[in-house]
Amino acid sequence: MTINKIILAIMKAFFEGIQYLFVNILFAPLDFLRSLELTSWFGANTINWIFMIICTAAMVYWIKQLKLHRDNNDEYQDTTAHSFLK
Repeated sequence: MTINKIILAIMKAFFEGIQYLFVNILFAPLDFLRSLELTSWFGANTINWIFMIICTAAMVYWIKQLKLHRDNNDEYQDTTAHSFLK
């Protein structure tokens, strides 16, 4: 075998390994959710609900922090707060 054929075989094995990792291992939970959707829509969309709850909690926390800083007058709202805006 020439060196080019050896390198091609190694690269092919490498990319097939990546394919196996993603298709058969990492996407297995998503395949399960896809098959679950046929029987239970709410069960299949549980991950979406979890993400929405996390995002809502983060947004509420962020808004409370903004209000806290506004009430304490900690916000520096001058348009020349950065040197490149002068």
